Amino acid sequence: MKKTYELTVMALLVAIGTLASQFVWFPAGIAKAYPVQHMINVIAAVSLGPLPAMGIAFGTGFLRNLFGTGSLLAFPGGMIGALLAGYLYQRIGKPWAAAVGEVMGTGIVASLVSVPYAALFMGKAVGALAFVPSFFISSLSGAAIGVILVSSLRRTILNKNNS
Repeated sequence: MKKTYELTVMALLVAIGTLASQFVWFPAGIAKAYPVQHMINVIAAVSLGPLPAMGIAFGTGFLRNLFGTGSLLAFPGGMIGALLAGYLYQRIGKPWAAAVGEVMGTGIVASLVSVPYAALFMGKAVGALAFVPSFFISSLSGAAIGVILVSSLRRTILNKNNS
């Protein structure tokens, strides 16, 4: 029963992330900012852990690319942040730790990983710090919303799941 619940929550978060990316985005430097993905990464990190959170980011990125609403940068941008968010939340146990992991993972690590990734898979040669402002703004705004939501959810839905 617990695995069914986990898979259902994962599918729901992938669906929300895929749908919301069509409506909630803003230009941020050379890339578009999708704060809902980062919000979902924080929620998934707290409620499910690092690997399911990373799987949700992969699923959302895959569907966004399939539907033409995302770029290949969704993979390193979402997955690295989700993994680090889940890891830091497991180590510290506070929602703010998941947000810090999301911002560090996406805003710093993934933005740097995306430079050779963009050159290899997208044919775009950019400077070493080209993606940092865009990824940082996107992850910071989404992680902040995620902490607010997960703090409310922890008192209601998530506590029922852990009972």
